[in-house]
Amino acid sequence: MDFQGRKVSVIGAGKSGIAAAELLCSAGADVLLSESGRIEEHEVLRLQKKKISVEHEGHSDRVYDADFCVISPGIPPYSQVVKNLESKGIHIVSEIELASRFCKAKIVGITGTDGKTTTSTLVHRICEADGLRNGYRSFSAGNIGVPFSSLVQDMTEGDIAVVELSSYQLERCFTFRPDVAVITNITPDHLNRYEGDIYRYAATKFRIYANQGDADTLIYNEDDELLREHFAGWEFPFAIVPFGLEPAADGGIDRREVLVDGEMIVVRTPDGDDQVIETAEFLKNSFRGRHNISNVLAAVAAARALGIGNEVVRSVLREFKGVEHRQEFVMTLNGASWVNDSKATNINAMRQALESVPGTCVLIAGGQDKGNDYTSIARLVREKVSLLIAIGESQGKISAAFEGIVAVSEAGSLADAVALAHEAAVEGETVLFSPGCASFDMFENFEDRGIKFKQCVHQLQPC
Repeated sequence: MDFQGRKVSVIGAGKSGIAAAELLCSAGADVLLSESGRIEEHEVLRLQKKKISVEHEGHSDRVYDADFCVISPGIPPYSQVVKNLESKGIHIVSEIELASRFCKAKIVGITGTDGKTTTSTLVHRICEADGLRNGYRSFSAGNIGVPFSSLVQDMTEGDIAVVELSSYQLERCFTFRPDVAVITNITPDHLNRYEGDIYRYAATKFRIYANQGDADTLIYNEDDELLREHFAGWEFPFAIVPFGLEPAADGGIDRREVLVDGEMIVVRTPDGDDQVIETAEFLKNSFRGRHNISNVLAAVAAARALGIGNEVVRSVLREFKGVEHRQEFVMTLNGASWVNDSKATNINAMRQALESVPGTCVLIAGGQDKGNDYTSIARLVREKVSLLIAIGESQGKISAAFEGIVAVSEAGSLADAVALAHEAAVEGETVLFSPGCASFDMFENFEDRGIKFKQCVHQLQPC
């Protein structure tokens, strides 16, 4: 697509919006970057020096004088500026869609409700290790924190782009086509954006394979009921590789091609089972739990689709220590282990963390609610939690949900919650910070929330 001289509005001046504006400007487009909030003066000046027009503290009518528009993922589809753009017939694309049109590298797209960051990190590191041997580079981009648009011009044919994709980023994708697509799972999340309908949410995730063809591969989690039903009985124009931990549902046909046999990760091939690695070789204190075995299965399947050998996969898995803010071990204090799971922004992620805790725990949870059904984990909370400390906007809802099930305290700040947990935790327990909610009520993002939690923990003194 020729962007030279085309007028483009970029709505939202977060990292992805700024990266999209700079990419478009480098391609010769006439770019307006429009932000409803405030942009720091030094950033405005930097962008203007690059010949990018900037407006902030509101969207003017200038945004509608455009050939098309690039929208940041955080701007909801029901916002007024989006409604106005649509009413004027202005085509809206996502930053991912834009970047993909410049991409010369092979693309591995990874989406799902949970596990996509861990899986993306694993795939990227496997590709990095293989690339050192075979002369290509791997880039990690997307929802993992680095805009695709900021890296895409450095990529060449033969490189690999591992792109983590949220549902928000996929909403406005029209031609985006990953060579390898991975769907880790689909459970209720962001339902406030999708009118409470998990199938609307799932349909957005399924955009990841909408343009795939016969040279491409889709990898999905056969253990996930929604995905299993979705891919059963249909013909698709691309290769499908199911993976899973569980036995075939209801005694039915086992379609899994990447699986666990005993304690061994196995890839099924026409020539028989190919043994990759024993689970004990990669499960460690900061990388444990059945859900992480599932993430490894997805990464193994992606590596196989890319033609990467088992030796490289094994070497990476043996060294992998997990992802920051995802069941991250922080320290031991007075015999209690402290774990930072700030990336748990939904109930299923909290469930996975609770299932991975050995013994009982003090649970710190809460934040900006996303339509969560906390009662879905009531049995698990009763079994695993000795004290639940609720924080943030959702603390009242959490307290009500678990009344009579577990002792609940409310804290006015994260620091207060950490102090309460320190008093309550006994030797051998875990203090688990797994919010199960979005972070935006109290923090910039889940990374900021996790960093603040670790700071509070490190300030504690032994009793």
